[in-house]
Amino acid sequence: MTARLVALISGSGTNLQALLDACADPAYGARVVAVGADRAGAAGLERAAAAGVPTFVESVRDHPTREDWDRALTAQVDAYRPDLAISVGFLKLVGPAFLDRFRDRFLNTHSSLLPAFPGIHAPRDALEYGVKITGATLFFVDAGVDTGPIVAQIAVPVHDDDTEQTLTERIKQAERAQLVAQVGRLVREGWTISGRKVSIP
Repeated sequence: MTARLVALISGSGTNLQALLDACADPAYGARVVAVGADRAGAAGLERAAAAGVPTFVESVRDHPTREDWDRALTAQVDAYRPDLAISVGFLKLVGPAFLDRFRDRFLNTHSSLLPAFPGIHAPRDALEYGVKITGATLFFVDAGVDTGPIVAQIAVPVHDDDTEQTLTERIKQAERAQLVAQVGRLVREGWTISGRKVSIP
């Protein structure tokens, strides 16, 4: 059975495009059934539309409270009955309603080897710290900031002449490949989570 994916975006959607391209192969085992964004101008919505994938927008400012937004986002995603919800550049923190509904089914990717350098400036933080290796982490989201159980990690060397921009771009390339490969593994083989350990048979 083909797994159902709902992708959440905030920006250009390059990770989304990689997923859409992978899902075009029936052997991949999944299809993106909807793409949601937190703002109407997100360029990734155009990528989804070009692929014939339904889209929706749930903006925080359209709701009286953050909790109302969280419940509305949860309902929007739930309507598509996803096996996995995936943050592919979604820049909003979801709340308790979303996490309760999609517990152990909400993936995110981060541009460092967690638990090192959580937060939104990971490549910059890695350069400032002087590490020789950084990378990307795919994990299941919990209530913390970049603290959930880790599915996979990929290492990216830091070069002496790296800038934040060059390092970020190299991490993004590795991150994209890892996202596609590991989502495919999860949907084809299944997974279990015990404490902090994610196991794929």
